[in-house]
Amino acid sequence: MVLMLENRSFDHMLGYLYTEQGNVSPLGHAFEGLTGNESNPDEHGNAVPVYKISEADEHPYFMPGSDPGEGYFATNSQLFSDHQVASPAPSATNQGFVTDYAYTLGWEGKSKGWNVMPGTTPSSIMGMYTPAMLPILSGLAKGYAVCDHWYCSVPTETLPNRAFATMATSQGRMNDKDKQYTAPTIFNALANNGQSWAIYGYDAPPLSRASYTDITDADNAHFGEFKDFQQAAQSNQLANYTFLEPQWGKGGNSQHPNYDVAKGEAFIQQVYDTLKNSAAWEKTLLIITYDEHGGCYDHVPPPANAVAPDSCTGMYGFDFTRFGPRVPTVLVSPLIAAGTVYRAEEGGTPLDHTAILKTLQTRFDLAPLTKRDAAAPDIASVLTLDTARTDDPLAGVKAPQSKQSFAVDDSADHLQQLYVQSMESLPMEELHRESYPDALRHYKSSDQAIAYGRRRYEDYSKYKKR
Repeated sequence: MVLMLENRSFDHMLGYLYTEQGNVSPLGHAFEGLTGNESNPDEHGNAVPVYKISEADEHPYFMPGSDPGEGYFATNSQLFSDHQVASPAPSATNQGFVTDYAYTLGWEGKSKGWNVMPGTTPSSIMGMYTPAMLPILSGLAKGYAVCDHWYCSVPTETLPNRAFATMATSQGRMNDKDKQYTAPTIFNALANNGQSWAIYGYDAPPLSRASYTDITDADNAHFGEFKDFQQAAQSNQLANYTFLEPQWGKGGNSQHPNYDVAKGEAFIQQVYDTLKNSAAWEKTLLIITYDEHGGCYDHVPPPANAVAPDSCTGMYGFDFTRFGPRVPTVLVSPLIAAGTVYRAEEGGTPLDHTAILKTLQTRFDLAPLTKRDAAAPDIASVLTLDTARTDDPLAGVKAPQSKQSFAVDDSADHLQQLYVQSMESLPMEELHRESYPDALRHYKSSDQAIAYGRRRYEDYSKYKKR
């Protein structure tokens, strides 16, 4: 089971997890976390140190205060201090986060539709959450296993990384411009081997169905919303592989900057509680991860030993031999020892999103989809216990709530625009223009975008049955 959230780096969410313990877990496992001495230079060359986000801050659960750059060129700037990087790339220094955020704030502050919180400065990108601020994610990371060297699959934004988690390739794409992917997916690979699968949106039909043509025409029973996931768990009908999407939009729980991180904490707890109270608990591995770093600071340079998924050259000449920055990843199962820090074997291929695919392929005897997942590690070795634990690391722990509220415009955000455009691409030729004339021009608010996407999806579901 996978819960994939949005756009946060490892240090930003979990870097302080074991700092007070000398970056060593209770099991004695080394942890690649923050010491508090990390910094980045500003535009004048002055060191800007990392700092702990606290409840006393002006908007602690809306950090870093705006949406940092997350695309290929912004990521290059953050890692190499230059938007243009040769291939093969030089060694990353991770010293460009403050200056790149300064650049981003410069144009976001002048553009409509971008919510920059009061008091946000370039140094805000160096703010890091502590376990006290994120008791759910941190509690699960300490109570089960944390992966401190899990990297996003490609150094760019949302859709290419989500594609790697589904098909072990982005088909050469390095941005969100193209909404549909046509390569074979892990879902059909499972189905062809007699294994069940399901994808759930939160309060809307899942984006994935419209994104991957390999599953667009799959039976409607494979898709649902979070309430359907809860019902499946309660009735002992969870699929062999479940993929969960968050609630998109400015009021959602995806944790995408610059939205309420506390809502994401509550969502993670919802997923955990639902699974833990189901009959599938003792035989399920829950992977909580994030699609990409979202421009948030991380101090570890990404490795450059990735295996290219195929022979095609990517956009901008990218060769797919280097990973993107670290992303928070937590592994949850009663067969995992508390305090585990889990990594790939030293000298081997690091963990990235295709490790999910490799683990499924090993478990269900499936062939790899590309050369990337063929080279990926299987993470099943994290399950070291012979008997399921009966304790609950989150017993008595409540998700935080934001004390602040900020007036934001109700326009559809980037992800909701992607959602609408993906739903627009669903193949309903005879209804396409009659029912949906110039659809993309007519929705303005977040609610309108959701309503359009749902109506389009429901009509497609009916159209499929004809």
